[in-house]
Amino acid sequence: MPAHLAIINPKSPQNMGSILRAAGCYQAQSIRYTGERYARAKAFQTDTKNVQSVIEVKHVDEIINDDTDVTLKKVAVELVEGATPLPNFVHPNNALYIFGPEDGSIEQDVVDKCDHVVYIPTLGCMNLAATVNVLLYDRLSKTTQMPTDDEVILKSRDTNNRTKAK
Repeated sequence: MPAHLAIINPKSPQNMGSILRAAGCYQAQSIRYTGERYARAKAFQTDTKNVQSVIEVKHVDEIINDDTDVTLKKVAVELVEGATPLPNFVHPNNALYIFGPEDGSIEQDVVDKCDHVVYIPTLGCMNLAATVNVLLYDRLSKTTQMPTDDEVILKSRDTNNRTKAK
């Protein structure tokens, strides 16, 4: 189930570092972003797992490309009236998930181009990176690809972690 991330004008290098890590953990195919704020902040090197060497991360002028995104189902993730609560959402197979900036919202013209609009039903708005993590986890949890054995633990845990459940 291919998933692509689109981040509108991200501001915080820490949030982008966490988004990069989430993209790697949940096996997103690509990340695109608009704006210049992250380009200036990239020097802070918050990509602690070097995800950019595995997943395409690129700057774009427009978050949705009408010519090349025709096969992607566009999903805006935003607190907007009329949106579907994430627990009730059925994720499309080939999706482009669009997230607004930390200090703003997805513009109406972008929302209008989306096939779906979802929100995470919390009291108050979540941090951008937390929102990406919750959405990608929800996507994984609703698929048959969800790992259910110790193999994923053995491949993923820190080298210092040798703890076992009874």
